[in-house]
Amino acid sequence: MNCPADWPEPIVRVQSLSETGNLMIPDRYIKPLSQRPSFNTRSDSLNIPLIDLFGLIHGDTATKKAVMDQISVACREWGFFQVVNHGMSHELVEEAREVWREFFHQPMEVKQEYANSPKTYEGYGSRLGLQKGAILDWSDYYFLHYLPSNLKDHKKWPSHPPFLRDVIEDYSQEIVRLGKLLLKVFSTNLGLEENHLEKAFGGDNNIGACLRVNFYPKCPQPDLTLGLSSHSDPGGMTFLLPDEHVSGLQVRKAGEWITVKPARHAIIVNIGDQIQVLTNAMYKSVEHRVIVNPDKERVSLAYFLNPKSDVLIGPATKLVTSKTPALYQPMTFDEYRLFIRMRGPQGKSQVESLKSPR
Repeated sequence: MNCPADWPEPIVRVQSLSETGNLMIPDRYIKPLSQRPSFNTRSDSLNIPLIDLFGLIHGDTATKKAVMDQISVACREWGFFQVVNHGMSHELVEEAREVWREFFHQPMEVKQEYANSPKTYEGYGSRLGLQKGAILDWSDYYFLHYLPSNLKDHKKWPSHPPFLRDVIEDYSQEIVRLGKLLLKVFSTNLGLEENHLEKAFGGDNNIGACLRVNFYPKCPQPDLTLGLSSHSDPGGMTFLLPDEHVSGLQVRKAGEWITVKPARHAIIVNIGDQIQVLTNAMYKSVEHRVIVNPDKERVSLAYFLNPKSDVLIGPATKLVTSKTPALYQPMTFDEYRLFIRMRGPQGKSQVESLKSPR
């Protein structure tokens, strides 16, 4: 499978559609009835677990163990949790989000200089999959590489606002620090060597890290479309900096869609498909999607921590027994990512299709 050099159809910027003031969205964005959002009030009281990392970073042995146990339960039962006291300054967290909001309000000709293609995916984009005639999502985005360092090219990062590159460099360093800490916690909680997952990702200097900034413009018919269709994340682990003022992320739990209520200055963490494979489905990636708002735009930053692109990913040997046989055949992250990119968001069907025939 090779990615084509260009998108199958002319790209339309969703922000431009929103700014026309039309009261109806184009047919291309109207989801089939079964995929339209539900604004279910029954699950309004539910939320993903909230974990305070202060004790993990600064506490004694017993305190660290208590926080690690909370993380273990969250990984097994939810696949999603949010963390506070994660070691990042509140100023950095807010700057990282607002500097991107400012980017999306630059003139269109400035943003178009960074328009992406399916081949690199890096840059300013408005669609994911390559299926011609696909129903599209109500969002624009910006994608960039941070690690490995040979993929990082500051020239592909926006130069306006002028301080964006410095802020995102600082924020990226902090996310990678947090990611490596949690990989150690996951490994230990699974009964593996502390560095097992980091090594499985390719080791200290080979881990992949990339950022997708999501911009969800106001939508006049939010009940007909989605900002991002239901999917599980293809990579290892995701760190989401949500919009604190406009909720939109929904997580699937026991067949219901739960709208996540972000804590102040929290980072939302979720398990990706690669960790599901590595843990032989002890930790599962979880379907999630994004709803849109009729009155307010929304900005969020999704940072993906991924395995090295050409390393084979399969279940950890220690987690494979006669009672828990290997569920997946090894596959490189590159092969898996291309598989996803060709098809676009497809719920949990992507990782489920990799299961070994039994």
